[in-house]
Amino acid sequence: MAESSERHFFFCFSSWIRQGLFLVLRDFQGLTQIIIPQDEAHSHVKKLLSSAPVESVVRVTGIVALRPPGQENPKMPTGDIEVKVETAEVLNTCKKLPFEIKDFVKKSEALRMQYRYLDLRSVQLQYNLRLRSQIVMKMREYLCHLHGFVDVETPTLFKRTPGGAKEFLVPSREPGKFYSLPQSPQQFKQLLMVGGLDRYFQVARCYRDEGSRPDRQPEFTQIDVEMSFVDQGGIQRLIEGLLQHCWPEEKGPITTPFPSMTYEEALADYGTDKPDTRFGMKIMDISDFTRNLGIPFVQNVLGCPHGTVKAIWIPQGMRYLKNKDIESLKEAARSQFNQEIVDIVCKPDGSLKSLLTRFLSQEQQSELTQVLKMQEDDVVLLAAGEHKRVCSALGSLRLASANLLEAAGLVLRDPAAFHFLWVVDFFFFLESAHHPFTAPHPSDMGLLYSDPTKVRSQHYDLVLNGNEIGGGSIRIHNAELQRFVLEKVLKEDSEVLSHLLDALEFGAPPHGGIALGLDRLISLIVGAPSIRDVIAFPKSFRGRDLMGSAPDYVTPEELEPYHIQVSWPVAEAEAKKN
Repeated sequence: MAESSERHFFFCFSSWIRQGLFLVLRDFQGLTQIIIPQDEAHSHVKKLLSSAPVESVVRVTGIVALRPPGQENPKMPTGDIEVKVETAEVLNTCKKLPFEIKDFVKKSEALRMQYRYLDLRSVQLQYNLRLRSQIVMKMREYLCHLHGFVDVETPTLFKRTPGGAKEFLVPSREPGKFYSLPQSPQQFKQLLMVGGLDRYFQVARCYRDEGSRPDRQPEFTQIDVEMSFVDQGGIQRLIEGLLQHCWPEEKGPITTPFPSMTYEEALADYGTDKPDTRFGMKIMDISDFTRNLGIPFVQNVLGCPHGTVKAIWIPQGMRYLKNKDIESLKEAARSQFNQEIVDIVCKPDGSLKSLLTRFLSQEQQSELTQVLKMQEDDVVLLAAGEHKRVCSALGSLRLASANLLEAAGLVLRDPAAFHFLWVVDFFFFLESAHHPFTAPHPSDMGLLYSDPTKVRSQHYDLVLNGNEIGGGSIRIHNAELQRFVLEKVLKEDSEVLSHLLDALEFGAPPHGGIALGLDRLISLIVGAPSIRDVIAFPKSFRGRDLMGSAPDYVTPEELEPYHIQVSWPVAEAEAKKN
């Protein structure tokens, strides 16, 4: 089995083996072993390749053959074969590298961003970007070929819209007038529904001027979907099928339908609207049990509106956590949520160690142990206060405790597991604040005009392993209702959205949709620590392009056509800081 081949490679590294020069070369398909025969006829090839700097580009022609018995490498996809070189040519040499192109070599993220084109040569980034491409291709296939969706490109130069994240402004040549880069195609996809394009999708570029936020990007990609004559269940089934269709085989199958819980259930059990359901340690409500224990601060809390007593159970906590870990958890709740935490430890003899024991008899301590289901070395963190604050604090401590336990060697979350979850029935007043087009729940319409804080919305979030990867809603398709929400509920000037309100008056069909965060989804699939590892050319933590030094200054002459003046002393001072 032999065939002639011509391949273009990046030259990786070399070493001597057997009777010839053994080289491993890399191209877009991976690594290939090259053998240069030890004879006079190939001496010039040996000299050429062995002297070429690492990461140079070479062209090699030779015969593909099976490796000698016993010298196969099962860790390489091409480990059964090698190429016996006939001719070689160095097409371009590589100067000294700022870092080695190896995944196990540690390098700062700033350096990786500065030389992103070199970082892209790594095996991991090659895998991430190629898998991303395959997933997007399968999404297009599913939506267009199997479900009749139309791929429509929407503008990236638009106008400022109320609410939501801050938008980037783009100057125009008209004095005092600016474009805005849309944070999503939301208005356009609703207008497409009015225009009769009943099934729209787009791999959409979105922009948010969010400043320095961890693991966020000022420009990112969404899979935007909108449908006419659809309900919440229809959107959910479509997305579940979409993810099944595009899911990588090597990651194992995913099961549908995805489980669902309400926002109130998620907050009560997990303290967050994006629960990580890969492990237990759910929040326990012990208000009824503690009501009659005679503990003064508990009595005061339960006498207030929305007062509650809740706890999380950390199994075998004292075996894995140190006292300083417990104190750091308590301090985090105090500083982030203004919530005091009481810790309870179950000692080897079954008795409890806690500040609470001074208020409890032995019998009450025993009852509390049973209620909390505590065993030796278990730790419970208890909080008393207003419901939402208590739940949020304990939800944060639940995740922080899991991180500490896993750092100490206890495996709680299977890195190969993918737990999807729909979270539904958000409160309309909170949801509309950042998505003003969400329709209220039909059964709560009567409350919209009397007590909008009690109205539920037809909003739904898709959560994967504790990360929100998508969100959508059934939209308001009635102009009068949309105007009321903007003006009376959100106190916004509806004139800014007059084009949308006008469109809704021309017979807009009922419609709804969803947007999936493509970067976040891919990063979770490949197990990347940051979405920057699945984007070809991402921005830094502070939103800067370290490779091209953007954003950059422009001269007053370049700004003149846009009728903009910059305070140059301030700009120069900022430049010196950076």
